[in-house]
Amino acid sequence: MSTHTAKPLAGRVAVVTGASSGIGEATAEKLAGLGARVVVLARRAERLADLVARIEQRGGSAVAIAADVTDPAAVRAAADRVAAELGGADLLFNNAGVMLPAPVEELATAQWQQQIDLNVSGLMNVIGAFTPQLVAAAAERGVADLVNTSSIAALNIFPTFAVYSATKAYVTHLSRHLRAELGAKQVRVSAIEPGIVGTELQSHVTDRGALDWLAGAKDAMEWLTPEDVAETVGFLAALPPRVNLQQVTIMPTGQAS
Repeated sequence: MSTHTAKPLAGRVAVVTGASSGIGEATAEKLAGLGARVVVLARRAERLADLVARIEQRGGSAVAIAADVTDPAAVRAAADRVAAELGGADLLFNNAGVMLPAPVEELATAQWQQQIDLNVSGLMNVIGAFTPQLVAAAAERGVADLVNTSSIAALNIFPTFAVYSATKAYVTHLSRHLRAELGAKQVRVSAIEPGIVGTELQSHVTDRGALDWLAGAKDAMEWLTPEDVAETVGFLAALPPRVNLQQVTIMPTGQAS
């Protein structure tokens, strides 16, 4: 087997946000295993250090940058560091996010704002900082990837999840527009739309009704794992440059909608 076949992402530089746990952590490990040099970005420096150590123990290459994606200056500084140290990113997995469902009548305005700040504004901060690197890399190498984490909630209706679902609908629709804008420059844009994945996301939920719904869902079906989503991101990035999967919906087999 050739090295290229074994390591289809060799020579590529991947930035993963929300990398300290869950889907981001698993995807960073997967992309490193496929040969990419991975930059792991999140707020929790200690978790990132552990992740980098694990990747390096397996023969991979990783760099940790502790930053909050809701801080535009911190994200720009991270992008500058990636450019200076690694020559810029050609794969961005824009994954940081939070889910805080509650009935709208509870007026949980702080939770509304937290979801908008991270899932929308944080997403845009990262896109703004790294898109020039993706465009430059695509011009030089013929391909670059922007993969945004959306949700099945972008498409389907989940009572009490209105604000979260609206932020994810933003992610999916934005991704479609960016694909049209950047595809001509050989930057592929994809939205990943998972159903229920077992991650830390559920541990942030405070609403009793939503917690009961999640508990019932866990009893009723086997949830996706972060590794399932990571496999999909690796698959997208390894496709021939002419191929762009615009939206990928990944559902637990037992989840009806």
